[in-house]
Amino acid sequence: MEKLYSNAEAAFEGLLFNGMMICAGGFGLCGIPERLIDQLRISGVTGLTVVSNNAGIDNEGLGKLLRTRQISKMIASYVGENKEFERQYLAGELEVEFCPQGTLAERCRAGGAGIPGFYTKTGVGTIVAEGKETKIFDGQEYLLERGIFADLAIIKAWKADTSGNLIFRKTARNFNEPMATSAKICIAEVEEIVPTGSLGPDNVHLPGIYVKRLIVGSPYEKKIESRTVRQKEIA
Repeated sequence: MEKLYSNAEAAFEGLLFNGMMICAGGFGLCGIPERLIDQLRISGVTGLTVVSNNAGIDNEGLGKLLRTRQISKMIASYVGENKEFERQYLAGELEVEFCPQGTLAERCRAGGAGIPGFYTKTGVGTIVAEGKETKIFDGQEYLLERGIFADLAIIKAWKADTSGNLIFRKTARNFNEPMATSAKICIAEVEEIVPTGSLGPDNVHLPGIYVKRLIVGSPYEKKIESRTVRQKEIA
């Protein structure tokens, strides 16, 4: 099965439709599938439910899709760096399902493992628990959370072989690994592709069985989400 596609447009062929659910890897601007996000914007697909740790920042990452109003619902854990997200949410233009960060990662991992739900103490007694089933285990109350399984996953990796085996680089591993398994089809954009057999088996973070399509996204510009600098000392 040929997994390598020439560009993001080709990789999305036959997959996109209005109202679909997409799991998107990344954390802030670290390890996000930039080329795939850009192509989603160009495609004009609308009514998206997007599952991601956050929504990027204004005009970067998933923030681009918020600007074009292509996202109708976000399932996320942190959104504090995106003013347009805040504006749309407060204006009632964007549906938001807030989810604790660890719970979100586990919901995606569970969905990919075929687990429809699991119990956790996180969120018990808070607004997160509203409308959800609870159960007592060993005298402690736990909250039922549903696994997530989407129509499509878009992720970013550092290196791949032609069979789709992936290596993530340092913190860019973040949400990419669980997102990759939590959808019917996963598209990965990578910085480099090497021949099958070039990656040591013990170094592979995600087996190629989860990756259906691949693109090379390089070169990338390293963008800083929030720049903090020290004031120059005056002698």
